[in-house]
Amino acid sequence: MIELLKQPWPWYLSGAAIALIMTLLIYFGKFFGVSSNLRTICTIAGAGRKVKFFDFDWRAQKWNLLFIFGAVIGGFISSTLLNNDQPIQLSSATIADLESMGIAFDGNLNPSQLFGLDAVFSFKGFLILLVGGLLVGFGTRYAGGCTSGHAISGLTNMQMPSLIAVIGFFIGGLAMTYLILPYLF
Repeated sequence: MIELLKQPWPWYLSGAAIALIMTLLIYFGKFFGVSSNLRTICTIAGAGRKVKFFDFDWRAQKWNLLFIFGAVIGGFISSTLLNNDQPIQLSSATIADLESMGIAFDGNLNPSQLFGLDAVFSFKGFLILLVGGLLVGFGTRYAGGCTSGHAISGLTNMQMPSLIAVIGFFIGGLAMTYLILPYLF
């Protein structure tokens, strides 16, 4: 049975699971989003004494902390117990694109050349992570939520601001992929 779980699952199972979860959340009047967990954690840590944004009743959002805890546990289980040690399968075009940027595909989901400790602790890697983190944090706050909150929960609830945000996420992702990323590596 565990060997069956180690195989890639069809995409439609994830879609069905997301639809089921969203149906339950809508039924119970809840909204989903990862960035709201960060706000709740900061509030628990006492940030509400200094910043008004964090001054709210976090106990009303404690159910959402279970989601983030489950995501961390699920990621751990999938990376340890369900890991199949087979190299991921990328198209030859993607491998060629990576090589044109000087990135050697090593069969891992996260190439060690980009995500290894040597890369992270280099000046360039540190700077990319720092600037990227600041931009993601600013963008999440400015957009009123993260990609999961807008793309899954907001679109499910047919919120126009979420549609605009998701369109912006895609435009930003395309711009990063084709206009900025090739010059970073």
